[in-house]
Amino acid sequence: MSATPQLSPAAQANVPTHVAVVMDGNGRWAKQRHLPRVEGHRNGVESVRAIVRAAGEVGVKFLTLYAFSVENWNRPKDEVDTLMKYLARFLKGEIGELNRNNVRLEVIGQIYRLPEFVQEQLKKTQAALAKNNGLTLILALSYGGRTEIVEAVRDIAAKAKSGKLEPAEITEQTIAQHLYTRHYPDPDLLIRTSGETRISNFLLWQISYAEFVVTPTLWPDFRKVQFFEALEEYTRRHRRFGAV
Repeated sequence: MSATPQLSPAAQANVPTHVAVVMDGNGRWAKQRHLPRVEGHRNGVESVRAIVRAAGEVGVKFLTLYAFSVENWNRPKDEVDTLMKYLARFLKGEIGELNRNNVRLEVIGQIYRLPEFVQEQLKKTQAALAKNNGLTLILALSYGGRTEIVEAVRDIAAKAKSGKLEPAEITEQTIAQHLYTRHYPDPDLLIRTSGETRISNFLLWQISYAEFVVTPTLWPDFRKVQFFEALEEYTRRHRRFGAV
């Protein structure tokens, strides 16, 4: 039996407040096993469960998972429909698990584009977890970083046009307060699985000073061991924020 993964004392003392994850590689995982792509997504749910547990265990306060992008709407309809069914099933089936682990649920993105049955289950799950005060799990659904910024700019422009805001008063903080993520701190660590080194339109504004860790592990194989390895790598970084 393999030993339970443990963080080093240095990593335990330097746990990032906010971790964001690009969960990539479900399709390749399925292809390697000669399975339909949706099987990769189904097995990826096990990784979500494992990482939510691990993040809460070590004291991460916010965990943002890139679950479905605005670009993903362009995938074959059968795949999208299946993903939406898996999503609703996950949201309903994980209420007990998330409650036991004191997890709150938040969502960011164009939620209105999701099927009605998914939106309804989102509301029910959020309500069931609303009193929890441990880890905040943020699902990025129908999310796109550029879309988020465009919507923020539109809101700011409307306020300027109506005289509620002077253009000269617009600051970085003004923009941040109009993003989907205005209630959360920026990510300290961004993890991308499957070895790809793209940002893929994820949290473009918010990750300006995040540390990046790219792992070759495909998302359905990503578990507590790999998560802790990423936290250990984060500990070895020296975050200077432009200073020396």
